[in-house]
Amino acid sequence: MTGRLRLGVNIDHVATIRNARGGDHPDPVRAARIAAEAGADGITAHLREDRRHITDRDIERLMAEIDLPLNLEMAATEEMLEIALRHRPHAACIVPERREERTTEGGLDAAGQHIHLAYFVDKLGSADIRVSLFIEPTEEQVAAAVRLGAPVVEFHTGRYAHAGGEDRTAELRRIADFAALAIKNGIEPHAGHGLTFDNVVPVAAIPQIAELNIGHFLVGEAIFTGLDASVTRMRELMDSAR
Repeated sequence: MTGRLRLGVNIDHVATIRNARGGDHPDPVRAARIAAEAGADGITAHLREDRRHITDRDIERLMAEIDLPLNLEMAATEEMLEIALRHRPHAACIVPERREERTTEGGLDAAGQHIHLAYFVDKLGSADIRVSLFIEPTEEQVAAAVRLGAPVVEFHTGRYAHAGGEDRTAELRRIADFAALAIKNGIEPHAGHGLTFDNVVPVAAIPQIAELNIGHFLVGEAIFTGLDASVTRMRELMDSAR
């Protein structure tokens, strides 16, 4: 797969800042509009069980007020399934979720949770919601995604982002190898977590990767440069890689 690499902008941490004080400011829906104008191809939002950042009302407004496709990150629970089926976002990315973690700390164990996940993949797919599984780039997890019939996988790039030297090179090779394996098996590979201006280009250069989902860094950089400039710069770097 070649061509323009899509950028999904995750607006969770705009909501994190809002929720620190309560009230309505800063508005994550406004952030989504700015991201769209700056070159984002989609908006990602993770509705967590404890509602620590994005809220149900945010999802309602994103569906009603934003023209870009919404990628709803969600745990595989009945509550989140009901919300997804009610709103019918463009995509739903099933992620692991633990209350005690600050952020998603690793990929979903699709291989070990096949029976549990199959129900959610089937229900979401039957509602014409494009299902993605957030997994580690390993043969075992890609094979599990194939068995589950997921049309998309998103590779967790945290190990790559936090590694250095030869370890980073090895992680990048791993992402590339399993992106190629995903394509071979009819699955579209995406990637995300920990990507920044300094490390995004090698991942963006992997020809099989169709989409990057990036949030925390862009929101953090926006404090200094503005969200429009932050997203625009990321878009430029991604385009330069292709």
